[in-house]
Order: sequence, then structure tokens, then C-alpha cells
Amino acid sequence: MVPTDSTGPPGESRLRRRRALIIVAVALTVCATLAGGVVAALTTEGAHPRGAAAHRGTSPGAQGPVTNVSGGQAGAFKRAVPPDLLAVAARPITATAARKIAKLRGVRDVIVVGGGAVQLQGRKVNAFAVEPSRFRSWTPPGTAKQEELWSALVANRFVVSSTAAQTLGIRAGLDYPIVARTMPLLTMGGAGSLGLPGIDMLVSRKTGVDLGLVQDLAVMINAPGANLRTLSGQMHKTLGAGAQVLNLHDQSNQVAGDGGGRAASYLDLYRQAATACPGLSWTVLAAIGQIESGHGRNAGRSSAGALGPMQFMPATWRAYGVDGDGDHKADIMNPYDAVPGAARYLCANGAGRGGKSLYGAVFRYNHADWYVRNVLSLARAYARQYS
Repeated sequence: MVPTDSTGPPGESRLRRRRALIIVAVALTVCATLAGGVVAALTTEGAHPRGAAAHRGTSPGAQGPVTNVSGGQAGAFKRAVPPDLLAVAARPITATAARKIAKLRGVRDVIVVGGGAVQLQGRKVNAFAVEPSRFRSWTPPGTAKQEELWSALVANRFVVSSTAAQTLGIRAGLDYPIVARTMPLLTMGGAGSLGLPGIDMLVSRKTGVDLGLVQDLAVMINAPGANLRTLSGQMHKTLGAGAQVLNLHDQSNQVAGDGGGRAASYLDLYRQAATACPGLSWTVLAAIGQIESGHGRNAGRSSAGALGPMQFMPATWRAYGVDGDGDHKADIMNPYDAVPGAARYLCANGAGRGGKSLYGAVFRYNHADWYVRNVLSLARAYARQYS
């Protein structure tokens, strides 16, 4: 998931290996091909800092009511609130930040939710931790009207997207191990369209806390008729460095800040970066970028402290970071720097030689054999797709 810093805490690698062994022990199935189905890590799985939860249930004013997630029963569906922008912050969203977003021009509704990345059936799945009666309005009306889904969430079962249910081969009413900070057996409560790209699981706030997901880490806004480009910039400024803002009406996969003759997409960026390492296929970089952040969509801090679209540990970044865009700064959050940095890291560990050397280089990126298999499988799928 993240480049492992060999100079980091000695227990970290052991923890990664132990988690990988646990996954094998409970017979979680690693899919043979990940094309079209890999979801990237959303956020960290760390504990919620003290004081950050003080704004739950507050409202900043009539101009933009904030709906914060808290406990309760699933109320009746009353109205649809189509989300326009989704932002994932690098740290829990404070009451002040939520109120500032709610007061931005054109914002009608705001909801703050918890989030995190978990393992389900050997696959990384992005999960939101929500309060069912409030969050249901933000899902497609057909899903919002499915009482069984929201009752399941109240009962601390989990709900997945229809696509995830089919891809993972899971069925409602059966128990599945969810691997996060803890590894409980949870019952699948049902499936439906969630309407959120890259988000394939919902759990209750209580279950999110039990799993170790981060509370108040993502925010969605409803702003009908507003200038979403302007709002996106304002939200990014409010949430600070490391925040990722996604226009839910535009899934073109463009590189943020594109211009000046640089690569216009992550696909182009992977291809350009790979040329710096003879023998390294761009498809390996693309596979890592997809698995780690969904090509920059979810570049927040991981449970191990990794950051950016290629999820580097800061210590590793200091050794291998690249100033790819010539602005005299190697920025871990900038894809024009991060992707070439990943190519440099892999190359330094022998990836250009292919075969066992490539396997070993990807293993260095994340010390887990299942991770290497996932990366190489997805790389082969990219190669077939773009051959």
C-alpha cells in the first residue's frame, strides 16, 4: 500500500507481514485480475484526535446547514440531496472548517462523514462511516428508499455497492471478515448504488469507530447551479494541504493543475515517468497509482503515515523524492513529482531488470506478497488494454 521505510519502526514491517498472514489465514481470496475493479485507499485508519468531534450535530447557520454524523435510528427518507463535490481531508475536519464550507456561496447542504480503507475478500475497499438517517438522503433515490439497507446499517451490518457485491462475490446475510485496525466478522446487510465513485462500502459510525476508521474526514456538498470549479478551490483552501476535492460530475481522471505542456492525464504521466528507468513498464506505475490512490483521487494520509498519489512514507520521500515539474520543490502531494519519485524508488530497487527483481522492488514498496500479486496482475491488465 505504501513504500515501506526500511529505517522506520521495526514493528511496522512485522505488523504488515502479520496482517498479510491474517488475511491468508482467514482465506480471503485475491482476485486474479483487478482490471476495472480496484479501489484505492481512502484515508488513514488512525484514532480520532481529541476535541475534533466537538462539532458533531452543530449547524453553522441557515445559509448552509451542516449535517454531521452521529448515532441514532434510520429515519424515513424525505428528500434527495444530490452531492456535487466530495472532499477528503488529510486530517479530521474541524467545526470551523465545516462552517466555512457551509457558508460558501452557492452551497445548500453539507454533510461530514468518517472514512477509511479496509480489506474485504482480499481487496482494498473504501468505506464511509455514516449515520444512516442523515446520510441516506445523499444516495441515489432508489437506494435511499431501500429500507432494508438503512435498517441493516442501524444494526451495525455493512452495505456495499452493487458493483462491489458482484465483483467480490458476497451475499447479504453472510458474515465476512473486515480487515482494518481490527478484524471483526460483520454481516453483509445488502447492496445498492451508492452514487459515489471509489466508495464501495457503508458502515455505521459505531462500526467505523470499532474498525478504526477516521471520523469526520470527508465532506460532501450540494450546490445546485454553483460554479463547482470555484467551490472546489475554496474547499481545498479551507481544508488545507493534502486535501483532495473531487467533482462528482467529472470523472475524466485529469491530473490536477494540468497545463504548460505537461502530461494531461495520469496515463501520460505514468508513461513519461517510466522512461527514466529503462526496463520498467509504465503499467507497473499505473497499477500502483490505481491501488494506492485511485490515480490521485484519494491521496490522504494512510495509517502508516504515507501521503500523496503514490503513498510515500515521508522518510522514503526525502531519499527518493523528485522535482518532476521543475518548480524547485519535490512535493509528495504533487503527481508531477510523486509519479517520477515512485519510478525512481522502484528503479533503485531493481525494477528495471524485470522478473524476480521487479517482484522484489514492488515488495519493497509494500512488504506483502498479496500486494505484489495485485500490482503485477493489474499491470498485465493495463498492458492488454492499451496494447
